[in-house]
Amino acid sequence: MKKIRNRANTIVEQKETRLAYPYALWSLIFIVVPLILIVYYSFTRKTDDGGILFTLENYRQAFDPLFLKVFTRSFVLAGIATFLCVIIGYPVAYIISKAKISRRDSLILLFILPMWMNFLLRTYAWIAILGKNGLLNSLLGFFGLTPNSILYTSAAVLLGMIYNFLPYMVLPIYTSLQKLDEDLVNAARDLGANTVTVFRKVIFPLSIPGVMSGVTMVFMPCVTTFAISRLLGGGKTMLVGDLIEQQFTTVGDWNLGSSISMVMMVIILISMAFMNKVDKDERQGGKV
Repeated sequence: MKKIRNRANTIVEQKETRLAYPYALWSLIFIVVPLILIVYYSFTRKTDDGGILFTLENYRQAFDPLFLKVFTRSFVLAGIATFLCVIIGYPVAYIISKAKISRRDSLILLFILPMWMNFLLRTYAWIAILGKNGLLNSLLGFFGLTPNSILYTSAAVLLGMIYNFLPYMVLPIYTSLQKLDEDLVNAARDLGANTVTVFRKVIFPLSIPGVMSGVTMVFMPCVTTFAISRLLGGGKTMLVGDLIEQQFTTVGDWNLGSSISMVMMVIILISMAFMNKVDKDERQGGKV
């Protein structure tokens, strides 16, 4: 009987392995091979006679002070956008999680409904809102305030980041709050804790994994975006994504573009490792 069971398990594992073949092939073609090409281009340069020279010159150029300013601007804007997404998204997720069960799905649907629209169309809509003769200035003029267009500024880029990536902050937090054990909240209240203390000592610490997931899902796209900064920044607010895209499509320097991409990839991996460590520490602290 044991041999038959082991044989059955082996057959199931073999079938599962075969089912993974298409995914493995897809990953090889569209992830591994492009990554190898980027690494190759980042360490090579064409010589005058058409040969290939392995060099670190691309990375030296990637750390040029001018490019470092772009890196700094990208991380500052992404950090501010992520922080504001937490400030805005947490109350929204909390309110939805506390709504009646019959209304939760409808609220979530209404919140993520704009995500079904094309990313560029959603961003283009803000041009009409923030423009000189847009909806925002029309409202300001109606109330007697001086119109002031923020289009093609860092503020417009920041607003575009928050609008486009806010759902990615709300959904993980909402999921964490949904899984929260209500018995812990009730126990804290029975012990005399008020609403603020319950939130500070119980609800928020237990929802930290959702917050960290949201931070990861918002911060990374904000750092690497180029569509938002191009449309709402008008080319005046260059981010790392714009810099990389420019090297590949406009300048034609694939080697420098690849080296900047590799530097960005390493920074993102370090950031993810740091956030995972913080998340792990929070989980262990919660268990204790």
